[in-house]
Amino acid sequence: MKLVFRIERKLLERIRADLRRPHPFAHERVGFISAKAGALPADGVTILAVDYHPVADDHYLNDPRVGAMMGSAAISKALEIAYGAKASMFHVHLHEHAGTPRFSSTDTRESAKFVPDFFKVAPKMPHGALVWSHDRAVGRCWLPATRQPVELSDVVEIGAPLRFRWWKK
Repeated sequence: MKLVFRIERKLLERIRADLRRPHPFAHERVGFISAKAGALPADGVTILAVDYHPVADDHYLNDPRVGAMMGSAAISKALEIAYGAKASMFHVHLHEHAGTPRFSSTDTRESAKFVPDFFKVAPKMPHGALVWSHDRAVGRCWLPATRQPVELSDVVEIGAPLRFRWWKK
C-alpha cells in the first residue's frame, strides 16, 4: 500500500519556524498537523496537510530525560481539533540535521500510546507522527482498518518553484 503525505511549502516553513523557537525548559518543540485524506489508485492513501497546531508552552511537562514531553492538555487540545474538523492528526517534531531523520525509541513508544486515541474522535481518518530534518522527513501512519503503524511511502513538499527531493531514502 502506498501512503503519501503532502504538505504545502509555506505551511512547512511556518511549522519549521515554530519548532525552532526556544522553550523555557523543553529542549525541542512539538506540534500537530491537521490533515485530510483521500484514496490513491491501487488501494493507496494520500494525506494532505491542512493546518498546524503548536503545543502551548504550558502544555509541556518538565522531563529532562527527553527533548520534549507533552502533557495531557496537549493531547486533549489536539483531540478537540480532530473531532471538530473530522481531521487526521499527525504529531510532528524537528531534528536539526541534514539527511534522513529517525524516530527515537521514546518517539516510537510515546506515539504508540497517544496516536490510537485519535480514532476515538475521528475513527475514519488516518493518524500518525512525522519527524523532519533540514531536508528530509519520515513518518508513521495508523490506518482506520488496522490501527497499526506503517511507514509513510513518501513525504512530498508542494510549492513553486518546483523542487524535487527524495524524502525517505
